[in-house]
Amino acid sequence: MNEPILVSITGLDRPGITASITQVLAGLNVNVLDIGQSVIHDALSLGMLIQIPESSTDEQTVKAAIQNTIDELNMNVRFVNISRESYKHWVGQQGKARHIVTLLAKRITAHQISRLSRIVADNGLNIDKITRLSGRVPLEEVENDSRACVEFSLRGPVADLPALRREFLNLADEIDVDIAYQENNVYRRNRRLVAFDMDSTLIQAEVIDELAKRAGVGKQVSAITERAMRGELDFKQSFTERVALLKGLPETALGEVAATLRLTDGTERLISTLKKLGYKTAILSGGFTYFGRGLQRRFGIDYVYANELEIEDGVVTGKVSGEIVDGARKASLLASIAQHEGFSLEQTIAVGDGANDLPMLSIAGLGIAFRAKPVVKASAKQFLNTHGLDGILYLMGLSEREIK
Repeated sequence: MNEPILVSITGLDRPGITASITQVLAGLNVNVLDIGQSVIHDALSLGMLIQIPESSTDEQTVKAAIQNTIDELNMNVRFVNISRESYKHWVGQQGKARHIVTLLAKRITAHQISRLSRIVADNGLNIDKITRLSGRVPLEEVENDSRACVEFSLRGPVADLPALRREFLNLADEIDVDIAYQENNVYRRNRRLVAFDMDSTLIQAEVIDELAKRAGVGKQVSAITERAMRGELDFKQSFTERVALLKGLPETALGEVAATLRLTDGTERLISTLKKLGYKTAILSGGFTYFGRGLQRRFGIDYVYANELEIEDGVVTGKVSGEIVDGARKASLLASIAQHEGFSLEQTIAVGDGANDLPMLSIAGLGIAFRAKPVVKASAKQFLNTHGLDGILYLMGLSEREIK
């Protein structure tokens, strides 16, 4: 059997190039062992690994026929003969571990890619493919704060995954980007359920703090909230203390607060895209059901679990009805909803910002700390700071073209 030949073709892209070249190869009964093509700003790069059967024509005839076609197309070609040993090694790489690293930033720079790719190389990983997921950026926007995302497809074993994650986290903090690492497995493009924390995730506020301001205990409650979100206080205990301080607040204050709440940037785009693609969505919140149901009505969210604020005679009693939704409860609810829908936990995504979100982030197939406290960011599988919530679509592997 003849040794394979790597054919690398470059030049100005236009319709019919691949058809013309493969038509020549077809006439010579050539086998195509591998093929790949990419185009950047009308510049084509086409690679084919071909093999000439023993019963077919000779190598020089095939190369000459390709060269003639390339000359007619006004392009460039390079031939590299591949040894049997090299080819056998390449075939043997099938089934090796695959990884996805996603780089998100306001704009992509050579410095960012250089630093990230150095970590990749130092960990013995090889970059198979680099893909831009974000849209094309007009020149006038390059100097502004646009949004950019590039995805790296990697190959090779990872000797120390926690250490690799720490390297990416430290680099992200240093150069002000987001870097997400994921295994490139069957679940990556097969998520089916997305669960969100509500306060400081879907909305830009901690509702209990806003209610406390109207009750005249804003500073007291905010201080407790901040410590609870950092993981310094037991959530159930701190939540009970904060709710008790709301005693006597008129029920009308809930509607007043709801009217002032602002969505986190990217919320509408993210949820509308998820709904169009058939994903199930859930709010699993340590906040209050009154506000969760409002978002449910607005966006068609499938499940809402939060705390029921007890109200009697139009006044808040300072208590909640039923079991408090803390971190353990969120994780349990995520698992329960997934089971009910017939999904595995690997098919779920969980998004949150506080320490009480860590249990559900840890069991989800993709757990994302969104604009989170340092302790949460360091413990979650992924983090997102530079983009709005719709940046999650990039972590799911969706390109801007697919989103639109």
